[in-house]
Formats: sequence, C-alpha cells, structure tokens
Amino acid sequence: MTEHQNIEYKSNWRDEYLKWICAFANSNGGRLYIGIDDEGKVIGIDNAHELLEQLPNKFRDILGVFAEVNLLDENDNLHIEIIVPRYDVPISLRGKYYIRVGSTIQELKGPALNEFILKRTGKTWDDIPEQRASIDDIDESTVQQFLKDIRKSKRINVEDDISIEDLLMKLRLIESNQLKRGSIVLFGKDPGKFYPNIAVKIGKFGTSDTDLKFHEVVEGNLIQLKDKIGEMLNSKFFIHPIDFMGMQRVEKDEYPVAAIREMILNALVHRNYIGAQTQIRMYDGHFRVWNDGGLPEGITEEDLKKVHSSKPRNPLIADICFKGGYIDSWGRGTIKIIEACHEAGLPEPDLKEEQGGFLSKIYKDRFTEEQLKKMGLSEKQIKVVLHVKKNGRIINKEYQKLFKVSRETATRDLGVLTKMGILKSSGSRGAGSYYTIAP
Repeated sequence: MTEHQNIEYKSNWRDEYLKWICAFANSNGGRLYIGIDDEGKVIGIDNAHELLEQLPNKFRDILGVFAEVNLLDENDNLHIEIIVPRYDVPISLRGKYYIRVGSTIQELKGPALNEFILKRTGKTWDDIPEQRASIDDIDESTVQQFLKDIRKSKRINVEDDISIEDLLMKLRLIESNQLKRGSIVLFGKDPGKFYPNIAVKIGKFGTSDTDLKFHEVVEGNLIQLKDKIGEMLNSKFFIHPIDFMGMQRVEKDEYPVAAIREMILNALVHRNYIGAQTQIRMYDGHFRVWNDGGLPEGITEEDLKKVHSSKPRNPLIADICFKGGYIDSWGRGTIKIIEACHEAGLPEPDLKEEQGGFLSKIYKDRFTEEQLKKMGLSEKQIKVVLHVKKNGRIINKEYQKLFKVSRETATRDLGVLTKMGILKSSGSRGAGSYYTIAP
C-alpha cells in the first residue's frame, strides 16, 4: 500500500504530526501509520504500547477529536495505525487550521480560512447577515431592473406591486430583519462601502504583463456590473463593439460574445468577495478574466470540459442570478465558453486554477506560434503557416525556395497541412496551386 491523499507513513511519532491529524479531520479523513517508512515497508517502533495509550489522549486534549488508534504486528514489527474520521466542524491545532491537499498539508489563512469555517458551520459567505446594513442601503433602480428581468426570464413569480422588503424576503435575502451580504452584493447602493474589493479592474496590455497601455475600474453592485463591464469594454477596449444583450456574433477578428459574457458572469457570481478584485485583461492576442477563489472541492479542471455538478461558492447569489435570467443551468458555464470558441473557429480556451483563483482565457487567433505548438506542428510547419498568415498565401515554388526542397516534397508537405485543415488549396495562379489559411 503506497502513500496517497488519505494515507501517510511515518517512521516514528513526533508531536508535529498532530498537523496531519488536524488536516485529515478537516478534509476527508485518513490514516496515519507510525512505524512504516516512506516506501511502505514496516520497520516497527519500540514504543508502540506507550503510543497506544498516549495518542488518544493527545488527540482529545489538544485537537478535540477522537481517532481510532490500533496496534498492528507484522513479523514481530509492532506499528501503529491511526484512523481519523472527517469532522463536519472545523478543527484547529493551537489556533491554526490545516487541510490535506494531495499528499501534502496546507495551513489555511485569510479568505480561504474564513470560507472553510463558514462551510463547516453550514453557512456560505453570501448567506451571512450584514450587521452594518439597512434597507436604505438597497438601490431602488437596481431592484426595478431586476423585476423587469425576472418577468422576462419567468423563473419566479412576483407580484407587480411587491415592495423592496417583500422582494428581498421572497429571495431569502433577509434573516431576522437583517439584510444578508448577498443583498448588498446584488442590490446595494454602494457595495464598496461594505466590501472594498467588489470593484472590477480592466486593463489593456500589449505583448506582456509589463506592457500596460491603460486601465479602468468599474464599480457598482453585481446587477450593475454585468452591464457596466460590457459598456466599458465596448467603449474603450474592443476594436469592434459587440452586442452583449442580443448575443450577436462579432466580427471575425474579435472574440465570441457568448464566451465573453459567460466569463464575466462566472467571475461575478462565483468569486470570493472578500478576496482580491476581479481582473479583466485584454492583450493583443487573448482576453482573460481572473477572479479570486479556486474550484470547489471535488471539481477538477477536466470536469469543466463536460457537464458537472454545481457547487457554487455563493449559492444565494447564484440562485438569484439564475432567477433573473443572467445565468443558465448551473454546471454549464464553462461548456458554453468552450462551445462558443469552437463555433468561432478559435482555439480551446484555458480554464484553470491560477494564483489562488480561477482563470478563463480565450484566444483571438488559432494560428499564433503558441497555438501551433499546442497543435503539435513541427518548426518547419509552423514557419509555413506563419508565412501564409503574413503574406496571405504561398505557392509551391515559394515553398521550394523557402525550404530548399523539390517540387514533390513541397507538394507533399503542403498536402499534409491541407489534410490537417490548416491550409486550403485555392486553385492556381500561373506558377501552380497556391494555399491560404483554411477558414
């Protein structure tokens, strides 16, 4: 039996291994073996009987957990097995919290710790009452816009003359006469007063992260932000303005609007609101959105390429955005981004965890050197495609001269790129067939 996420081997006991017990209890449970080396070989320990009596008391007195401690014997080599169950309440070791990530343990700090404790207590961040807020902090115009939106979406029935307070009650945004955090994020007059990082940063970059051309900061509640961001992108960032509301296709040299809209909404709905600001970056060749907060537990990057279970970080906010028609069925957002890029003839987007958050990145051009390398093309093939991209076409004789090969070799090589769907044979112009970039 080898070490993995739920199994750890130690040659002997040290009190620092209490971190492992804490991490197992805060994760999915696990087993810690004392007297087995890293290779999984039983080497035994001399103080097995002492540990059998001492360890249960340590776990109880220091961690407040009860773990099963068993004495095992293999060929007269006594060793200890510690079986740690998963605890639904947060477990700390002298005020510090640890979790198991892969085969390592990590200490939880800051926003990650806050989110972990909330989950263990059966709460989410958006469901907590905001003691500093009152009904006067709700923006009436945003509420009216939401009422118009839900009448179009028809996902919830609401009376035409409903009051703001009754609407918030119906949406479960009030608890014991106190507004919840989700109500401020969605409908607040000035949500930045309560949560300073709610604003979204948008930057225009050149070829690298250090080449910042200009940037803007967009503020407001979530319902305002989803429209303001589109307006800002159209006015200052996109070469060709796009129709976010009509979901029309954009010009061929721009990005698919369906993908951009989904990227923005995913970031607004699923972000960690006590973490860093959401960042939208536009480069010469790609568009990216980053929001604080990684993937939910049990969801991998590969899962994002198929229909997956929905585990929203902010379920209250997500539910209201669904009712408003802003997002569709949960678990399909990333698939819609992939499909939109595929339909536009663009490379598959990057959807991954990065720097403690989640990054979605789409590319403008499938024929950049970076993308051609991802496709597995050789240096020679990449050179040909870039030549055609720059000059609009290539003929057989040009290929012969460029690579110093025979006509037969040029015909074969160009034929391979044609079969791959990268080039297209477009007839002849005196000197023979010429090839252009395939649509």
